[in-house]
Amino acid sequence: MSQIAKEDLSEALARFGWSDFRPGQEEVVRAVLEGRDALCVMPTGGGKSLCYQLPSIVRHDLTLVISPLIALMKDQVDSLQRIGVSATCLNSSLDQEEVSERTRRLIAGEYDLVYVAPERLKSLSFVRTLKSVKVGLLAVDEAHCISEWGHDFRPDYARIGRFRERLGYPQTIALTATATPDVREDIVRTLGLRDPASFVTGFSRPNLRFECETLHQGAEKDERLIDYLESHEGSGIVYAGTRKRCEEVAALIGARTSKSVGVYHAGLDPERRRQVQDDFMAGRLDLIAATNAFGMGIDKRDLRYVIHYAIPGTLEAYYQEAGRAGRDGLPSRCMLFYSPADKRMQSFFIENAFPSKAIVQETYEFLRTRSDQPVEITQQELKDALNLPLGLDGIRACEQMLEKSGAIERIHAHQNLATVRVDTEQVGLDLLVPKNSKNRRLVAHAIESIVGEFRFERVYFRIEDIERKTSLPRASVATALRELSKSEWFDYAPPFRGRAVRVVAPEKPFAALDLDFSELDARKAEEYRRLDCVVQYALSMRCRQAEILSYFGEENAAPCGTCDRCRPEDGGSTSRTPRVVAVASTSVAAGDFARKLLSGVARGKERFGKQIIAQMLVGSDASKIAQLRLDSLSTFGILSDWQLKDVCAALDALLATNLIESFERTRFRPLVRLTMHGEAAMKGGDLPPIPWPPAVASRLDRLERRSAKKPAVTSVAAKPAVAPAVSTESLAARDNAVSGPPSRPVAGDLFPEASAEPAAETADANAAFASAVDADFDDEPAFDDLPRMRTDAAHGSSAPPAAAPKPLPVPKPLASAKAPDADDPFWTRMLNDRGFTVEECARIRRLPLPVVRSHLNLPPDEIF
Repeated sequence: MSQIAKEDLSEALARFGWSDFRPGQEEVVRAVLEGRDALCVMPTGGGKSLCYQLPSIVRHDLTLVISPLIALMKDQVDSLQRIGVSATCLNSSLDQEEVSERTRRLIAGEYDLVYVAPERLKSLSFVRTLKSVKVGLLAVDEAHCISEWGHDFRPDYARIGRFRERLGYPQTIALTATATPDVREDIVRTLGLRDPASFVTGFSRPNLRFECETLHQGAEKDERLIDYLESHEGSGIVYAGTRKRCEEVAALIGARTSKSVGVYHAGLDPERRRQVQDDFMAGRLDLIAATNAFGMGIDKRDLRYVIHYAIPGTLEAYYQEAGRAGRDGLPSRCMLFYSPADKRMQSFFIENAFPSKAIVQETYEFLRTRSDQPVEITQQELKDALNLPLGLDGIRACEQMLEKSGAIERIHAHQNLATVRVDTEQVGLDLLVPKNSKNRRLVAHAIESIVGEFRFERVYFRIEDIERKTSLPRASVATALRELSKSEWFDYAPPFRGRAVRVVAPEKPFAALDLDFSELDARKAEEYRRLDCVVQYALSMRCRQAEILSYFGEENAAPCGTCDRCRPEDGGSTSRTPRVVAVASTSVAAGDFARKLLSGVARGKERFGKQIIAQMLVGSDASKIAQLRLDSLSTFGILSDWQLKDVCAALDALLATNLIESFERTRFRPLVRLTMHGEAAMKGGDLPPIPWPPAVASRLDRLERRSAKKPAVTSVAAKPAVAPAVSTESLAARDNAVSGPPSRPVAGDLFPEASAEPAAETADANAAFASAVDADFDDEPAFDDLPRMRTDAAHGSSAPPAAAPKPLPVPKPLASAKAPDADDPFWTRMLNDRGFTVEECARIRRLPLPVVRSHLNLPPDEIF
């Protein structure tokens, strides 16, 4: 770059009110000024727009900006005009007179920047206008919309590559805030960028505190939302999943707080949406309850918080929406409320967006049997006519799939123009018309002059233009166009309002269509994968921002030091008690509680969901529990002193730490099961830190403190009635393994030694307990057929047994198992649940009877 260019660069930067570039901006600007194509991935608030605005005013040539939203264009144009930059936009909000005037000024070279929607690229006259002027730079904003694998794919964006080709491949910069490595590759390929300079500015937003809370009921979310809003000042956005929920959330906020709130979603008329947006931007509203229809390109820099009342479908969408907070660089918060029901809602959206083969066929058959071609019908009308079990996304997917296969063509009204598509390379269309058909030959020649090089695609035109070119009356032109439509190479649609669908070959049966359902299945699977990433983010123990950065390809990101995982103590405001995310310690109470939960999941044998398991653990008297015979399980009611909602929340904490996992055999019916780590932990292995919900953590702390206050009991081993046999080899192996004091466990032991009694006795007792655990969890019988394992010797009975006792099997090795604390009551209770008496429990655990009785909440002198 020359010295003059550098001076111009500084001067241009000052026009925007800045003395320095933000991180990453200068490198992008320099690459653009050097004439290179570029891909710029920069986080929301990072200043992407400057990367094409500044080069435009430095070079004094035309920059054409393709942007998806009218509100975004208006905001950008207004900002540029305020600093004296000549900019405008062309979109559907303008009347024809204003469009004509701005087009005239565009041709005259009076603009530095022109913003257009991607739909305008379908206008033949607009394309010809641009070919008559020099486009110095093509800027594609929100470029992730190009990729079918992105989170916000828009078919009109997919045409930009062809549009760029028509303009002679002008220099191009693609910009987005959210793009994974795969989507970035898709952008470069679809646009046809040539050796682009690629800039991926760090996604990190150090001024944002990312938080997530797991809340199970709608009432919990409502209370937490009100609590959060009352303890945080400033303006904010509350994103809800549906239009109905937006209305409900806004009503709740209006009734329970003093904050002024507006509602914004696609179901409102455009004027209402504009008014709400203007009021919010001007500070007349404190916050907005909105769907994802709100926010793209809205540059309100003083947003102090963004709350997601329900999870979005992708981490791209979440980061883009949450990233609207704190664009002024000041500390701001991003709160996500997670509920398992949210995942079911998003799964429903995914299922609705990817129709089955039967539904696609039904849609096609309906369209191809209609006599009025093209069929003027909206997606809602199509859904209602067929009574399809889909949302509008699903109807749109049906049409997209049929259109991609060439079966149908979707036609959108363009200022009430007629459309035509010429499917031949023939020069001189009138030569394809019989010589005695004078009017048709005249109309064909006129159409050829309008279509020009744009063969094999739809071109919009005015009937008046044909009248003028042919000097024929309108009725004659209309008749000629209808006759020409009977030719295979000529497809005509008269002027209409709204949208229409044309079946290309109505005679072709569905079975003959070239439809690729495997691609649809792949996209559907990808959407579920993305949804799983959102759930993983919500439940992860990892730094929130590091989790997001890893998703976008920034591996080994350092902890942010700000989020609720890094600094849980900052969870509340100064006016309220902090809501911390507690992490499990190695306390006896926490370990006992966790293993009871794991036991309940194991008892479910992969047949039940989390709610049923929780009901079984608390001993619910629900009829379903009895019908399923879950009340006969040994773990039924083992947590009867806990509330159901807390047990459900605790199970979510186990999901977060990969001790249990959720899976589906039937869509929308998630079940739970132990993971390998969960099984090992249940049998005495190490427990990882567990993110207990605040209510659960508080109670566990109280239980631990209460336990610590009890007087210590001297451990004296109880002599067994009959000493079990043990092999010399096992005794020798044990003796050789012991290297520490007797109170230290050895690898493979399930219990620590309580005294210096013979090691063989403890080893055999441990084997008995391990056998009981393994037999109960690894067998396949029904729930009520669990083994009850005793020995006559343990009972002290001299009567011969009715049948020979089943020998206790050799315990299975437990990988990296940690010996449980001798004072941990969980294992005593588990033995007792399996049918062992108090005396047997004492012998197996090598604990005094009073200690065992205290574990079982029995008085010291009660006979069991």
